[in-house]
Order: sequence, then C-alpha cells, then structure tokens
Amino acid sequence: MIALRSIAPAILLVSLISGVTAAPPKAAGLLNWRGPTQNGVMPGKGYPDAWTPDGENHLWTHQVKGGGTPVIANGKLYAFGYYDDPSDLSDVQEALICLDAETGKLVKEHRFRDFISDVVYNRYAVGSPIIDAETGNVYLQSSNGRLMAFTADLKPLWEHSLVEKLARLTFPNGRTGSLGLDGPVVIVHCVTANWGTTGPARDRLYAFDKITGELVWYSTPGMTPDDSSFGMPVYADIEGHRVGYTGHGCGNITSVDMRTGKPLWRFQFAKGGINSQILKYGDDKIIAIHGKENVDVAAKGRLVCLKVPTTYKAPRVLSPAVEVWRNTEHVAFTSSPILVGDRVYTTIATGNLICVDAKTGKTIWKKKLGPDQLHASPVYAEGKLYIALADGKFFILKPGEKDAEILAEVELHTPCLGTPALWNQKCYLMTKNGLHCFGTKGAAAGAEIGGVIAGAPVGKVAQIQIVPAEFALTKNSEQKFTIWGLDEKGRRVKKLSGATWEAFIPSTAKVKAQVDATFEDDTLMAGPEAKLSAGAFKATIDGMSATTRGRVIATLGYSADFEATKLPMKNAAGEAVNFPPLPWLGARIKWHVLEHDGSKVIANRLDNVLFQRTMNFFGDPELSDYILEADVATDGNRRVKSTIGLVNQRYLITLDGNRRILEVSSNHERVKESVKFVIIPNKWYHLKTHVHRGADGSGAVRAKAWLRDQPEPAEWTIEVKLKDVHEKGAPGIFAFSPQVQKRVYIDNIKLSAAK
Repeated sequence: MIALRSIAPAILLVSLISGVTAAPPKAAGLLNWRGPTQNGVMPGKGYPDAWTPDGENHLWTHQVKGGGTPVIANGKLYAFGYYDDPSDLSDVQEALICLDAETGKLVKEHRFRDFISDVVYNRYAVGSPIIDAETGNVYLQSSNGRLMAFTADLKPLWEHSLVEKLARLTFPNGRTGSLGLDGPVVIVHCVTANWGTTGPARDRLYAFDKITGELVWYSTPGMTPDDSSFGMPVYADIEGHRVGYTGHGCGNITSVDMRTGKPLWRFQFAKGGINSQILKYGDDKIIAIHGKENVDVAAKGRLVCLKVPTTYKAPRVLSPAVEVWRNTEHVAFTSSPILVGDRVYTTIATGNLICVDAKTGKTIWKKKLGPDQLHASPVYAEGKLYIALADGKFFILKPGEKDAEILAEVELHTPCLGTPALWNQKCYLMTKNGLHCFGTKGAAAGAEIGGVIAGAPVGKVAQIQIVPAEFALTKNSEQKFTIWGLDEKGRRVKKLSGATWEAFIPSTAKVKAQVDATFEDDTLMAGPEAKLSAGAFKATIDGMSATTRGRVIATLGYSADFEATKLPMKNAAGEAVNFPPLPWLGARIKWHVLEHDGSKVIANRLDNVLFQRTMNFFGDPELSDYILEADVATDGNRRVKSTIGLVNQRYLITLDGNRRILEVSSNHERVKESVKFVIIPNKWYHLKTHVHRGADGSGAVRAKAWLRDQPEPAEWTIEVKLKDVHEKGAPGIFAFSPQVQKRVYIDNIKLSAAK
C-alpha cells in the first residue's frame, strides 16, 4: 500500500505493499492535485505574495491550454492540456506534457485526439495527472476516457479505451477530473453502461493494477445516478482496512474498500451529482459540500459535517442522524473545500470565499471575489490562499480571524478552471491562454526529499482475488489470470497457483450463459470456432473462492442475422422480444431482438428517454482496416424520422433521416462531413463502411448506402479525407430516436477484413 503522509513540510513517506521491507521511492514532490494530506494544504515555505505576469517573479509560460492542475516529481512538471488551431477545430489535440519545473523547458509530450465523444471545444483537458511514488509512473485519463500509463519520461506502458471496453459515458463538459492512486491500483471514477450486472448506467469505481493495467476490481456503491461525477476517493484506515470516501452522481457519499472494491456504506446527501472532493476531519468525521437539490429541504446546496463509522462492518445505509452540523448558506458544484486546522475555506457559486468553523459549521466570514465560481478549488500554503476564478481573476490572500487580506489580484483575461499548484517556492497555474509559473528561482533545500517507512506486516492468506476481474477474448486468443492471496485486511500477500476453475452462473442471473472458452491451468483459451458469449468463472484454492467474468467478442468474420434468437418475452407494447447478444456493451437495456418485416432484427427500445441516443460496441477495440456493414431501416413519416448508423474504427457513420444526409463524424466539433441522401421511412438500406489509414497516418473514412434490393454501387457515397486517421477502434451500432418516437432496425451485420 502506498500512503502519502506529512511529518515534515517537505518530506513524503512511502509504505510499500509487502510492509516487510521498504525501498526508497522513485518519485517525490507534489504527486497529486490535492497534496500529500488530501486536503489542499501544501508543504513548504517561501511562496510568493504577489504576481505580475510580465514582472520579475514571472518565471515562464508554456503555450498550452487547459483547465486542470499540474503535478510535480523529481524536478519535472506534468500537466494535462490541449493544443488547438482556432481556424481549424479538427486539429485539437489533448496532451500529457512534461516540462522542467524550474525553467519551463519542454522535456517531452504525448499528444492524442478525441473520438466519438460529445466533449465541447472549450472543455478539453479539465483534469490532472497523478504520479506513483513507488515507481515514478504517471497516469492520466483523457476527456473521452483513454486511461493511460507512462514512465517518468513519458514512455507509454499501457492504455485502455474505457468507452470501447467498459462503455464509459462521455459528457459535453468533459467531466474527467483526476485519477486516484492507492497501493497497487490506479482508480477511475466514471459512469458506465457495460454488460450483465453492470449493464445499467451507473456511477462506478474501477481499480486497475498500476503495473500491468489489468482490472483488479469494480464497484457500484451508489444508486441510479441523476448526474455524472468525477470526485476521487479520500483515503482512511479503518481497523486495518483501507477505505475511500467518495461523492457520486446519485447524490450519495459512499465508503468502499480500496483493496477489494466492496461497498461498505452510503449516505444520501443530495439529489444530484457530487463533484467536490470530500474532506477527512479527524478520525471519525468527513466534511462535504454540494450545489444540487437537497433531499430534505427545497433549498439547493449545503456544507455538512458527518460522523462516519469507525468500524469496518458498519450499517449499509447511514441515517440522517450522522449529520453533525449543516450550513445551508453555501452552494458549490465542483470547487472543493480545503481544511486548515479547524478552518474550512472554499469558494462557492456566488463568487465568495468563505471561512467556516469545522467544529460548529458556522460561517466565520465571507469575502466577495467575483461574480460566480464553479470549478477551481483554493489551495493553501504558508498562511496564504491561492485562488483562481472562472472569470479570469487570480488572487493571493492572507486569511485572518475576521476577513482575508488581498495580497495580490491579477486580471488574466482568460478562464481559469484549474486549481493552482504550489511546490518549491513557486505557483503553477493552468489557464486557457497558457501554463504559467511564478515565484522564486532556484530549488529550496529539501524540497525534493523522499522519506521511507515500513508498513504494517501483512497477515496470513485469508481470501483470494482474481486479476483481471473482467476480461474480453476473441477467437484464437487467451487470457492469463493471476490469483492473489490477500490477508483478512485485503492486503496482497503472495501469488497463488493450482486453482480449480469452473463455470459460475449466479442464481439471480436472468440470462444463464457461459463463456465459450476452456481453462488450462490459470490460462483461459478461446478456440478458432469460439462463439460470441459471456459469463463468469469461479476459482477455488485451499477452500477459498473468487470469481471473474468476461466475454468472447466479435472479430473479423463475425456476422449476425438474429434468426436463431427465440422471443420468449413481451415488451410494453405486447410484442415478442428477447435481449440482444449478452457480450454487446450496454445493449441489453437499449435494444430488443424482435420480428419485423418478415425476419428477426435488432431494434432500439423506446421505453426510456435517457436512451433516445445510444451507441453500443460489440467487437475488438484493437481492430483496424475492416469493413463493417449491415441492413438498416427506420420508422417514421414525412416530418419525423430517426438516425441510424455504424461505428467503424472510432468514426460514426450515420443515415440521418430528418436531415436527409449520410454523415461521417468523430467528435462532432472535430470531424463532421456529410452528403445529401434521402432516406425513405420503412425502407431497407444497406450501409457499408471502411476506414483506411496510410503509413503516414493520413487516410479516409468511406461509406456507401443503397436500397437493399438494388445492386451495390461501384463508388463510395461519401469519402472523408483526413490527415490523421484513428489507428484502431471497436465496431459498433448507433441509434437516435428524437423524443423516443421512431424506432430504427438493424439486420445482417457483417464484419470482415478490407480487401
């Protein structure tokens, strides 16, 4: 387990997994955006009292845009930003940037493009990297859900497209935030609509092995969300267990075991998403703020202190009685409070900086700084607060007993969404016109010292954990599993072998299914004839059992006509239906197989307005240069029709009935081109797609559509030429039925190699 603690202003301590021996950390510095004490308080002295952007203490500016917070390790600064050309929005690129923290000189950067998300132009790079003290590795989640791991010199280690692998949802405001990192895992917080038990769209935590990138556990601790959320866990030790406290899109604050993913308890705090970070106050209290509707009064927002369980086996749902105090004056959406002793400082929606007594919840003072504030959090060091506002103003203040003295007020004339970073007598601020550094030149003595302590010794193996917790195979592929022996507190003791494996079907499963693959020792193998399938396996060793689950997904040669599908259920309209193939991501609650026009087809469901627009993947994200085609049709009339499409290599190709076009897009603000194509309702068309990428990265997205009973045209109906084509991507299907009025139908799907 890695734990960041503070016993001296500039010393970071590392507790390693085994707890028996400890090696010096490979990274020391400001490793995460909240600082070593998880509360926005930074160590060190000598931080600036003033800043003149063109003055002597302005050290450098790097021309990149962003809305997050830099992190620093071993003299290197890492930041999440984006580059753009205002005259060519298709050229927007997000980037993980490594700079010399002293000089601002670019050391290295890794750029990447958006795809099939709905992130709007000015909300890219709203997040922060995180650094692992033990290895020095750097982790980042992009705005559209690329989870990436790098070495300290930005050599890529592993990457997951969470949209294509876990059906992560994206949002126009780019809700990404930071990642979490604790012990052997890096933690992602996002809304997914995956498959099986995690098919319904819910706000979840996912923990990946920080070395291998394999999924260790996943957890759904809250309820059905009304919103998205990206707040990360704040860690605590409860009876030797490592737990995390997190706000969620369902308005609950939850506690989850950070070693196993086990949900422990939840508390209903709001009726909407909680994005502000939780504060740990003492050993038995937390402080939280939100800006949504309250559960018990009509007013919006409140700041509260809760008395939380100090035993591991706590009630599953905490009652309102755990509320120690509440302050209903204050509304905050994503700006997170900080804790300095017994004082809470935070910026709220009205643009005020407030000071609250953490013991009583009473407002001590408030100070108006701007017209409003939604995003950046304050940060504290050496008796000073550093605050950036969304309207472009930046403040340095000295808080007192009755007010805060403004030491510096700077007008930057550009939005500031990210929290300032403080380290080594310098302040680093990411804005929409650059990453700025001001303060004192040179390194302060001891600013990069790393300390070491030994962790508590682990116990005997008391339970097992299978990694990966979820997998995906294609024909002629295999998955090697690691079985970890954990002690009773969930700490890794050692790897185990010799398990007995068997198919596992939960008694509550609505679909009794098994994976079409077989085990040899701890390796699962899918043969050349393996069919699309999904299910779970149970491993047993020394009387201990655990489960993993997975799918065999589509690859080249896959086809689906649905004719063999039985229709044993009835939908709300009384039609005979069945679920779509179980291995399709997120499809079960959005599509039905049913009889239409003389054959069995797949059709989008019209029973939930939330899913009037849906994109579902069914194949291998590593595929490239393939043909994806299908028969497609839509209900409708002269005035109302729907949109139907296919996803090929991270491009969406659609027949838009209302606009009468055939369109190619990725993110709609980046790539969006169309040609006229009149779609007649209740007529079957054949849609064929292909993405070509040349050796230099340039290429084209191609599609053709024609009436199904007519010959295939020789030429592509649309061909969009691009200078930088996505390298790979999973095949999928798409539907948009405005106000859930008119269905779309898909049949005879075929996935094949390009000739």
